[in-house]
Amino acid sequence: MKPFTTLEAVACPLPLTNVDTDQLIAARFMKRSRADGYGGYLLYDMRFDESGAPRADCVLNDPARQGAEILVARRNFGSGSSREAAVYALVDYGFSCVIAPSFGDIFASNAVNNGLLPAIVTEPDCEALLAELMQGARTAKVDLEALTVEAGGVAVPFSIDPVWRTKLLNGWDDIDLTKSHAAAISAHMAADHAARPWMLPQRRPG
Repeated sequence: MKPFTTLEAVACPLPLTNVDTDQLIAARFMKRSRADGYGGYLLYDMRFDESGAPRADCVLNDPARQGAEILVARRNFGSGSSREAAVYALVDYGFSCVIAPSFGDIFASNAVNNGLLPAIVTEPDCEALLAELMQGARTAKVDLEALTVEAGGVAVPFSIDPVWRTKLLNGWDDIDLTKSHAAAISAHMAADHAARPWMLPQRRPG
């Protein structure tokens, strides 16, 4: 994955609570190949009407928000089922960061494993960011090293699990994270083999 340090990009306000994984990508689209991309199905029923025409009142269809890489939403974002396709849809659409007061646990874990930053802010700070964006601010800046996000005249802190932060800063998956401890693992194995040589597999003669 690509390391995430800072991101300054178009930000999209989504002032909704409890945006669940079925809203992020409806089950009827999940039979399609990931190779074709899931971005076109992100929040499909919110973005399009029954005929497939874009809804004018959906912020994702606002010309000023095209190319958005940062999404700001209210609490309990990504709740519901464990479908990783919800994260695929966000990433394939172009988002690199979602900011909210809370996330579904499995969604947040899936997000990190796909290079998507789930940044947690307090509810008052979230409302301040949403207000700035809905009143005209078009971009935001997210700094994972400093753990801050700025939009318009508002600058607030955010939090993330320290291990997840390390993974995102380095562009690591779980295997890369384990390999980063290779020296300590080797030292432990050597010490354990010396202390308990009888634990080593023995080859049979012949």
